[in-house]
Amino acid sequence: MDINEILKGVKCSCGKNHTCPIERIYVESGAISHLSDLCSDYNNILIVADENTYSAAGCQTEKALYGKKITKVIFSGKTVLIPDEKAIEAVEKQTQGQDLIVGIGSGVIQDLCKYVSYFNGIPYMIVATAPSMDGYASSGAAMILKGMKETVPAGLPKAIVADTEVLKNAPMEMIKAGFGDIIGKYSALNDWKISTIINGEYFCDYIYNTTYDMIEKTLKTAKGLLAREEESVKSVTEALMVVGIMMSFATNSRPASGSEHHLSHFFEITGIVNNKPYFPHGVDVFYSTYITAALRENLLNADFSNNRYTQDYNEYESEMKRIYGCVADECIKLQNKVGNYKKDRGSVYFSKEKEIKEALSKMPKAKEIKDMLDLVELDLNDFYSLYGKEKIEAAVKYAKDLKDRYTVLWLNYDILEGRL
Repeated sequence: MDINEILKGVKCSCGKNHTCPIERIYVESGAISHLSDLCSDYNNILIVADENTYSAAGCQTEKALYGKKITKVIFSGKTVLIPDEKAIEAVEKQTQGQDLIVGIGSGVIQDLCKYVSYFNGIPYMIVATAPSMDGYASSGAAMILKGMKETVPAGLPKAIVADTEVLKNAPMEMIKAGFGDIIGKYSALNDWKISTIINGEYFCDYIYNTTYDMIEKTLKTAKGLLAREEESVKSVTEALMVVGIMMSFATNSRPASGSEHHLSHFFEITGIVNNKPYFPHGVDVFYSTYITAALRENLLNADFSNNRYTQDYNEYESEMKRIYGCVADECIKLQNKVGNYKKDRGSVYFSKEKEIKEALSKMPKAKEIKDMLDLVELDLNDFYSLYGKEKIEAAVKYAKDLKDRYTVLWLNYDILEGRL
């Protein structure tokens, strides 16, 4: 696959000219060596990493940057790094006089670099250390600001360097997370489709079909990933990069993030607020894709009468505060701003029931998603054991409140009162 051809963009039949300003992506063995040429015009370079990601690729990166003046921000690798105001401040303190930021890491590190780069006007590049998520080539930075999980519109890296020699040695849980993040696109794409039917949202067949092709490509890699085969790791990494580019083409994360991500964010946010454990992002997305598949099956058997469930506001606010704690007010503020609870979609559901259900039926069934989990030895029992039935049911009903995006969680709430 020639990712750099895709980077050139396309004049699409959807009416948009899709573009992505990333200059170069390398996914190959020894890719870090390309930093020498990529950084030839920069002298003062700020490296951002944590102890684990620096251990994975720090020496190789510094070798490629020989002769440059390097400043480093290395976060602890002993605790989970949260991309919040404190982490932003730690990086921004070192930006004065820097020509370029080079991040060494995956999700949180690249989000931090992307955010700081954009808001401080300093270009950045990322050295990937795990094939764990699709954000490398996307224009959004997934941050936690004021306790809320927020995708902040930010810039893109000038270049992405993904050395398969490094990636194949990433923690196996992170490799599985990348596989799961791609499988989650089944759910995200279906959410996009039903929102187009219900809300008239913009839709692009090219972006949809290209993302879907990446799912099919990734499914073939499971066995090789478990064996850490370099070609399989490369294939998944390329899929993650392409999906990121598709988000840039769409100018938002719609093709790659829907109900499965909202559930994942619920487990992460409530985990942080209540000091409870949660799975790596892509693993949570994978498990959550099983849940959203089950919701779609329930909705296929539901009656879309011209009614809509409306929760008593006092009850809603009370439950939000119980579940989200200090984050509840931000969630409530968001939903009041969007007005989702005041929207009457009942007539739309009733008039378009056949079309909606046809779209829902295109999603793999829950049993099929479970079989995909089994392919990479992820046990659904672990998911239920960590979170418990009550928390998962709360996520199904209230995860939608974390975002302003319409997904199957809203359809399930409106038609089936948010039940699992």
